[in-house]
Amino acid sequence: MKILLDFLPIIVFFIVYKATGDIIIATAVLIPATLAQMAYTWFRLHRIEKMQLVTLALVILLGGATILFKDKTFIQWKPTIVNWLFGIAFLGSHFIGRKTVVQRLMESSIELAQQTWRRLNFGWVVFFMAMGVINLIVAYGFSEDTWVNFKLFGMLGLTLLFILAQGIYISRHLPQQNNQD
Repeated sequence: MKILLDFLPIIVFFIVYKATGDIIIATAVLIPATLAQMAYTWFRLHRIEKMQLVTLALVILLGGATILFKDKTFIQWKPTIVNWLFGIAFLGSHFIGRKTVVQRLMESSIELAQQTWRRLNFGWVVFFMAMGVINLIVAYGFSEDTWVNFKLFGMLGLTLLFILAQGIYISRHLPQQNNQD
């Protein structure tokens, strides 16, 4: 459910773009859709994560610039900037604090060795940095329509594949249970 909520503004952006063929109009709808997503999150959980606030700020800033200057470049850079900021935050957690971001997010559910947590976290660093680069390759190397499709299906698909790969990696590093009765 959370991943659907996270992707809801992108889905709305996609639908409006496909209906109108206009990235400026789609961006104009993306901003209130993201605001509504944050309001719903706040209403439901009574908190909003820092990176969600950063994403909202970038949607407003870069989306606003896209609309104001009628230039799609600003909104096309948003996924890259968001991914790179995530990557920097995850990388920073290797050096700041005792636990990586991944460990803080998942340690209540599973038990892993410290080195495994660090490898998982570093995997996310590489993933976020790569996603930022891939977004720019698609934005500048392909049509606007292809970029819009990639923004929804490509990024979501790659994220789900990466999560699956992480799950397989985690399953191989779980502590062995002794099943004696």
